[in-house]
Formats: sequence, C-alpha cells, structure tokens
Amino acid sequence: MKTHCILIGVPVDTGQRRAGCLMGPAACRVAGLAESLAALGHSVEDRGDLAPAPARPAASPNPAVHGLAETVAWTEALADAAEAAMAAGMPVFMGGDHSLSLGSVAGVARHAARIGRPLFVLWLDAHSDYHTPLTTQSGNLHGTPVAYITGQPGFDAFPPFPAPVPHDRLCLYGLRSVDPAEHDRLLRTDATLCDMRVLDEYGIVPPLRDFLGEVDNQGGMLHVSLDVDFLDPSIAPAVGTTVPGGATFREAHLVMELLHESGLVTSLDLVELNPFLDERGRTAKLMVDLVGSLMGRKVFDRPTRSFG
Repeated sequence: MKTHCILIGVPVDTGQRRAGCLMGPAACRVAGLAESLAALGHSVEDRGDLAPAPARPAASPNPAVHGLAETVAWTEALADAAEAAMAAGMPVFMGGDHSLSLGSVAGVARHAARIGRPLFVLWLDAHSDYHTPLTTQSGNLHGTPVAYITGQPGFDAFPPFPAPVPHDRLCLYGLRSVDPAEHDRLLRTDATLCDMRVLDEYGIVPPLRDFLGEVDNQGGMLHVSLDVDFLDPSIAPAVGTTVPGGATFREAHLVMELLHESGLVTSLDLVELNPFLDERGRTAKLMVDLVGSLMGRKVFDRPTRSFG
C-alpha cells in the first residue's frame, strides 16, 4: 500500500544539554529520506522545519529543570502541526531531541480521539523516558515524554495531554538504561516492558508480534518513536546518550520489516540524531535505511555498497 508521507523537521534541542540535535532534520534530508521514500513508490511532502510557538514564562518547582518555556513552546507548535498532518497522511517527525514527542504524540492523540480510534505507542529506546518535570534529577525534559503521554501529574506548565494513552497501549522496547524510580513506577502499570533481557531470552520477534496483535485486535493506530540510542552505538554513534548493548543492524531492520508487514503504523518520530557526533553520516544513513524497511524495502533489495 502506497502512503502519502509528510516530513516535518523539528530542530529542537532544548530537552537536553548537548548541542547538535537541531541539525538532525537537515541530516535526514541530506541522507536521502525523501528520495528513499519516493523510490518505494510513496508520495512525499516536505513541510520544512517547524518553528516553536511564542514562548511564555514557565517555571518548575524542580530547580534542575531547564529549557521549560522553550520546550513548552515547541510542544504547542508541534501538536498543532502533527494533528494537521495526520489528517493528510503519515507524518514523519525528524528531530531533534526526544522532547519533540511531547508535541508529536499530543497532536496524533488529538487526531485519534477525533476519529474515535485507540492510539497505541511503540517506544524504541534505551530509556523509558518516564520521568516528570517534578521527578527528573538531570532536568532534561527529553526524559519525560512517556509520562506526559500517559497522563502522569507534574506537567502543569504544558497543555493538558489530549486523551492520555492507557499503559496497556504502550510498549517500551529495547530498554537497558532505566532509573530505579522510573522502574518502580513502571512495574506498577500495565505497560509492555521489553528490556534487552526479555529480547535476548525470547527473541526480537515474539514480544513485538504480541503487541502488534493487540493493536490490530482493537483497530488501533500506532505511533512509533525511534530513538537513535535504540541501536547499538557501534552502528549508530551519533547520539549523546549512548548505551552499549542495543539493537544490531539486523535486529533493527527486522523490527522495521515486522512493522511494515503489520500495516499498523500511522506516524513516526526519528529522534536524538546528533550529526555533530556522527562518522561520515553513517547514523543518518542508517536511520533513513530503517525508515525504508518500515515503508516496504526488503533486505534482499539492498544494493552492495563500496567505501573505496
């Protein structure tokens, strides 16, 4: 099935302290994301880079929090852009740090609620991102989107999340760096938690197929949030939060091919790509290649590469 893919650049880096993620959208474009999608027969519309809404004063009782007003401004603008894009096709949000998901999923959730379909979220990430502005010790708001998406308290500075996603519609896949406080809270929920121990023990496929089966059974829409640190840093070095033991090249492509075969994905985040930390664009190219697998390219379609 051919899809109208809508590319939206989100050059946000206020959710963490290491500069560089604001170059992520440009890197995705240079690495050929639009061309790759078009070669697969999809129509592509690049809506350019988003700008944040006008910033308003915002404060948090947690003194560690930084970039709050700016991140709220990005969230507001992105929620509106995401909702509009959902009505026209499949948005691909090119980040930018993971705080962009505060806005992208909010807009997707608005659209899902308006058309009366349940929204599911697949979080491909080394981290659970389940802190709130009240619980984060680092103060980095890129570690808070999952809490916001599921309606946790502590986000008073942000717009109320429309139709919070129940935990039983959430799958955190590829976890391997979770703070004890986040871990304890998550264990008290119905979220599907697939850390690397689970994936090593049961394999990459069964836990994902089980989750996708639930999405299908409920007629759901699926938002996929792909963080560069889902991948092992040996193949994807361009991220400021590297954690050893991530998905291999083959595992990551298998995940994407399974998602394509499910026909359930309706929106996508590409986050935490920091080209300043990359090696000759290899991480950006890999992210584009993974999107290709998500959108229908098979492993035997890949050309031989020469690095001479």
